[in-house]
Amino acid sequence: MTAGRVIDAHAHILSEETMALMRKAAPGIGPKLERIDDDFAVLTVAGSPYRPFPRGGWDMAKRFSDMDGAGVDVQVVSNTPQTFLYNQEAALTAALAALQNDQIAAAVAAHPERLMGIATLPMQAPQLAADELRRAMRKLGLRGAQIGSNVNGRNLDDPALEPLWAAADELAAFIMVHPTQVAGAERLKSYYLTNLIGNPLDTTIAAACLVFGGVVGRYPRIKFLMVHGGGFVPYQAGRFSHGWQVRPEPRASLTSPPDAALETLYFDTIVHSRPALEFLVASAGASRVLLGSDYPFDMGTLDCARQVLALAVPEADKATILGGAAMKLL
Repeated sequence: MTAGRVIDAHAHILSEETMALMRKAAPGIGPKLERIDDDFAVLTVAGSPYRPFPRGGWDMAKRFSDMDGAGVDVQVVSNTPQTFLYNQEAALTAALAALQNDQIAAAVAAHPERLMGIATLPMQAPQLAADELRRAMRKLGLRGAQIGSNVNGRNLDDPALEPLWAAADELAAFIMVHPTQVAGAERLKSYYLTNLIGNPLDTTIAAACLVFGGVVGRYPRIKFLMVHGGGFVPYQAGRFSHGWQVRPEPRASLTSPPDAALETLYFDTIVHSRPALEFLVASAGASRVLLGSDYPFDMGTLDCARQVLALAVPEADKATILGGAAMKLL
């Protein structure tokens, strides 16, 4: 892999082979597809349907065609959030995570010039998650992991997660935090608000808990990527800092202002607005912004690289966002 390649740091994969293996291991919850047409299917995992699931999620030829059309050289692939399975029995989730990670590693091995990979972990069992992260990175060659923004409603500063953070720090892991089981879901049922508002909201909660809970400070070698532009974090970082100054509650676990911890977080480009993306780059710096598409989902974008190229920022910053920053991290 040479310098200057365009790297999409946020993309998902779930091949038909992986689905079949998961169904064989866990017939009651393994993913299955019901085709809608040539381009879309209904994806059902553990009895919960998701629609439409685009063909690129399972079809490698379609994926590479879409990447070529988008001007993306390399995708960093992770499991689909539907297969986190944190609400299942821990040993089963661990087995299915290992199976998915083996499959992601095999896809990377088959297409090393087009794919890099990160793992999924059984987050409801932190020691098992730590063990799987070590296996995925040391034996499979994956570059880190994708984790949910909460674990069955528990925030990411939960003390039970310390074994995972210790392992991730030891490995200097890249950890992509992706929304799941979002807060306020009962009030977000209309208008697709569970995604439009719930996803960035839960990313914001996750980032705030990692910062105010001291996780970022205790484990400085972990490289946290907060997806979808970091939710509301870049826009409200000043509010976080002000709150720490004037209120005792934000200082419960954080003995210094949150600014330094916030400045270690990374964000992807998925904000769907040029002014918002230019604000993100100006506030975080190009070295902390990674190209992302959220492929293959409809709330992502195949215009990600073109959006970066259209920004009113220096060419060097564009190169950093398009792949330079990801190359350093991964």
